[in-house]
Amino acid sequence: MSAPLLFVYGTLRAGFDGQMARRLWAEARLVGPASIGGALYRVADYPGFVPGAGGPVAGDLLALEDADATLAWLDRYEECDPLSPAPHEYRRARMVVEGPTGPVEAWVYVYARDPAGLARIESGDYLCG
Repeated sequence: MSAPLLFVYGTLRAGFDGQMARRLWAEARLVGPASIGGALYRVADYPGFVPGAGGPVAGDLLALEDADATLAWLDRYEECDPLSPAPHEYRRARMVVEGPTGPVEAWVYVYARDPAGLARIESGDYLCG
């Protein structure tokens, strides 16, 4: 059985040197570059992904060796676990992502608030601005 997949598009990507990114990359295996349809917005010093029409959003596809444990701490980090105050800024959803060998299902953290008033990251790539 293959490991569950996670698509990351912002501060958890390989090119971002943050504490949580380093932790994730110590626990996960890179499958390759990936993309998903939608829009990327600058929320603060991190992005928010909104699925739907729009250009591709670039990211990394990861295989999670211990998905339950990794997703539990990621849900806390993204403040969408049951103990986080509502309304949540993000929600975790299974979505179809274009992986290196074609479409696959992966977990994605989706921005759960209205993006009106947020600046869109036109390139669709958080690491490129």
